[in-house]
Parts: sequence; structure tokens; C-alpha cells
Amino acid sequence: MNLLTRNTDYAVRALIHMAGKAPERVSARDLERDLELPRPFMRKTLQALQKSGYLASAKGKNGGFTLVLPVEKIRLADLIALFQGPVSMGDCLFRKKLCECVKTCPLRREIKQIEAMALAHLRGVTIASLMKR
Repeated sequence: MNLLTRNTDYAVRALIHMAGKAPERVSARDLERDLELPRPFMRKTLQALQKSGYLASAKGKNGGFTLVLPVEKIRLADLIALFQGPVSMGDCLFRKKLCECVKTCPLRREIKQIEAMALAHLRGVTIASLMKR
């Protein structure tokens, strides 16, 4: 089980880097070079962040991306949801079907509580708090 996918990781790294350069525009090429990230993934990640309202972009010679939201408002939980979907430890499967006991299973109730605690913690992690570390 991976908590973070490559796109979420790249998004966090890019946002931290951009926040350190704010209010300056940062080009995709600069991010690729400075963070040593592959171009196709970086561009896809930046486009998703722009489409979701985290970034603004400008085209042209001096183009690039800038943060739209303050770093205190960019939460890790929201980035995970954007790139991975809801925080979930997975569904209990039996023979490729959802387990019939899912509603009464004591183990499933424990897993749901763990998911809720993890999500609560992830909501408290922001780009600003990561920058302080």
C-alpha cells in the first residue's frame, strides 16, 4: 500500500519549490531541472494543479506558473484527493468481489477508524507546514 503516488509527490515538491520562489513565475522547464523530475509527469501534474485552482499560468517567453492559493491553505489531504481519489486503505475483497460481511466486520470498523485518523492528520499538513520542516 502506497500512501502517496508519484503525481502527488511531484505536486508537493513543485508547490514547495514554487512557494520558495513566490511571487516569481516558475516555468515547467525550471521545475523539471531544479527538482530533477521527468517532463511528462511534471507537465501533467502542473496542468492538474492549474485546472484545480492551485496555480495560474502565463504563456510566452516569460511564462510559467504562480501559486494562486496561500501555502497555508494548500492541504496534503486535498492534493491526495486530487491525484489519487479519497484516502482509503482499500475495500475488503473475497474472490474479486466485495466481502459480504463488510457491514458487520469488526476488522473493517477498525480500518475505517484508522482511515479517519489518517485523514484528520493529513488535513492538518499544509505546504506551509512542510516548508517549515
